[in-house]
Amino acid sequence: MCGMSQQRPERSTTRRPAARPDASMSLLTNVMDHSLDDGYAEAAARKTAAGVGGGLPRTLRAKLGLAAGLVLAAVVVTVGAAQARISAPTLAKEREELINRIQKGTDEADAQQRRVDALRHSVDAMQREALRRHGGDKAELLALLAGSTQVTGPGVKLVIDDAKDAESGNGGGPRESNGFSDTGRVRDRDMQRVVNGLWQSGAEAISVNGQRLTSLSAIRAAGDAILVDNKPLVPPYTVLAVGDGQRLGTAFQDSVDGRYLHVLQENYGVRTRISVEGEVTLPPAPSLIVRTAQPQTGATKADGADTGKGTS
Repeated sequence: MCGMSQQRPERSTTRRPAARPDASMSLLTNVMDHSLDDGYAEAAARKTAAGVGGGLPRTLRAKLGLAAGLVLAAVVVTVGAAQARISAPTLAKEREELINRIQKGTDEADAQQRRVDALRHSVDAMQREALRRHGGDKAELLALLAGSTQVTGPGVKLVIDDAKDAESGNGGGPRESNGFSDTGRVRDRDMQRVVNGLWQSGAEAISVNGQRLTSLSAIRAAGDAILVDNKPLVPPYTVLAVGDGQRLGTAFQDSVDGRYLHVLQENYGVRTRISVEGEVTLPPAPSLIVRTAQPQTGATKADGADTGKGTS
C-alpha cells in the first residue's frame, strides 16, 4: 500500500461572537424590548400628531369644564365637612344620654340585687329559726346538707385549667365515648366526674368558683362554657371541698374519678393542682327550691271506697 500524506486540519483564527447570557430566554427578552405593541405605539403617535395627547386642556371650553368640575368637588367636600361638624354635637349628646341610661340601669340593678340579698338573708334567718324550733339540734345538720348556710372547715382545694394549647388532641381518648372532641379544654362531663368523685371520697360540702353545690345543682355546658346552676364559669376552675383534708385528698386521687383526671392531665395537658387546706370557706347556695310530695285525695279502690293512700 502506498502511504498518503495526512494534512493537519487548519483551524480558523477568527473569533466567533460570544453568546448572550440571555440567549435561551428569547421570548422574555422580546417582551422586555418591545413592551408596547406596535398598534398602541402607532395610535399614540397619531394622537400626539393631532394634539389630542394627555396633559392640561388647551381649549377654553375644556378649561371651563375642568374648572367647573373642581368647583363642584370643592363644594361637595365643604358641605360634607359642614354637615359632619353640625352632627358631631348631636351624636355626642346621644352617646352621653345612652351612657347615662346604661349607668342608671346598672345602678338600679345593683340596688335590686342588694334588696334581694337582704331579703334572702332575712328568709334564711327565719328558716334557721323554724328549723331550730322544730328540728332541735338537727337544724344545723339540715342546713349543712341543704347548702343553705355558710360552711367553714378543713378540706381540699382542687384547681383545674385548660391546657395551654387547648386545640391540640389526638383522638381516641377516654372522652370520645361521651361525644366530646379530645382536646385540652375542660368539659362539663369532666367537672361532673370531679365533683361526684369528691362526694364519694367523703366531701361534706363543695363549691365550684364560688357556686355552692346542693343536691339540686346541675353542671351543664353551653357551647364551650361550663354552667353551674345556669351560671357560666371561666377557667381556671377552683373546686373547694370541706372534709377531712388529708383523707379526702388521698381518697379522691385513688378513686376512679381521680385517675380519670390524671389521664386528662397526662394525655391532653389539662392542668390540675390539688392541695390540703387547713381552712376553707364555702358560701351558701344562692337560692333553694324546696319540693315536697303531698298525697293526692281521691285514690279509690275499684268499688269506689277511699283507700286513704295517696300517689306521688
